Amino acid sequence: MRFEELDIPEAVLRGIREAGFTRCTPIQSAALPLALTGRDVAAQAQTGTGKTAVFLITLFSRMLAKPGPAPGPSPRALIIAPTRELVAQIDAEAKRLGQFTGFRIVPVFGGMDYQKQREALGESVDILIGTPGRLIDYLKQKVYSLRKTEFLVIDEADRMFDMGVISDLRFLLRRMSPYDQRQSMLFSATLSTRVMELCYEHMNLPEKIEVSPEQVTVGLVEQELYHIGKEEKPGLLLGILRREQHGRILIFVNMKSTAERLGALFKANNIAAGAITGDLPQWKRMKILSRFKDGSLQTLIATDVASRGLHIEDVTHVINYDLPQDVEDYVHRIGRTARAGAAGKAISFACEDYVYALEDIEEYIKQKIPVRPVEDSLIVTDYERPVGVSRGRGRPGPPHERARKRGPAGKGHEGDAQKRKRGKRPQGRRP
Repeated sequence: MRFEELDIPEAVLRGIREAGFTRCTPIQSAALPLALTGRDVAAQAQTGTGKTAVFLITLFSRMLAKPGPAPGPSPRALIIAPTRELVAQIDAEAKRLGQFTGFRIVPVFGGMDYQKQREALGESVDILIGTPGRLIDYLKQKVYSLRKTEFLVIDEADRMFDMGVISDLRFLLRRMSPYDQRQSMLFSATLSTRVMELCYEHMNLPEKIEVSPEQVTVGLVEQELYHIGKEEKPGLLLGILRREQHGRILIFVNMKSTAERLGALFKANNIAAGAITGDLPQWKRMKILSRFKDGSLQTLIATDVASRGLHIEDVTHVINYDLPQDVEDYVHRIGRTARAGAAGKAISFACEDYVYALEDIEEYIKQKIPVRPVEDSLIVTDYERPVGVSRGRGRPGPPHERARKRGPAGKGHEGDAQKRKRGKRPQGRRP
């Protein structure tokens, strides 16, 4: 389906063309015809499938078709998202798609200039985008009102539950215009029982839309797995970065301390990279993301604070330096690449600390991740170790010594090193 086939005003179509969109994605084909008629929708869609464009195109089209009241304290549309990064991402996409509509779009979220956001919200606003906490803060101060809001969007609803902010979300919904006097749209990676309860409580008989790809993971992502000891991971990572010299690379780790060690490792070896973690000040996080997006940083290290909601064009590689402990996080992580029809590669390291999650991940995605042998030539051993950081030692010895250290080679058993050479998986520990 092409966007021109839908009832979309020319001002919105111009923004769609400027953004480079031509044909609808599956979620857009399923949801837009309903949403453009004013129906409430509850849609299940994985990240990177074009769901943001669904609600933005709907908002712009219906707001243009139905002129609103005189400017006042109540925004015509409210978009609620769980994280600061996602709010900033939706704001950027809205200003790109809606650049010819003339609507005033204001984002509000923590970590940025409080007074400046307050002043921007005090003026007339057409579309307000924000995180629950900051939205409640300004609402309690009566900077704005939701009593006459005509459109509501809840993005990544399942994430709201995971983050424990569902009570804040309900606080906002209870202070909005009645559900039968507004159009509501909800999007979630899963339409679980608790998400659907939220829909039935605060929406007007929503149409349930589920678009499931043939596989849970993005079909264009080329996946590969390396079984590697944790002390060899830095050398293998540097070897892969040397091999994959061209592209934009996103590296995921499980802990802030690991992100800091990798940042120090890259600095010691003159590799330009940034790192974003949960406690990084917002202005620093936005600056690093901006440099990664504009290409001045080729490599970004992130904890799972960045695994959902980020839309970064042309990420060619995702590297799971640590296998995630939650199976859905694996899907969200590798979904950062192969977006909008582009190809991408996801490379995962399975060390003795995290290999126990592998079986559950493969069961969830309903496929085995192809195992690649760890060739000696792929691991860098002559790298510089960062000063003041626990040593990420190179290879601790020749292959026969490593085999003795990692497993009983002999008496009918193979060591892990030999298993990797043959593409087999060493037995992982389970908690």
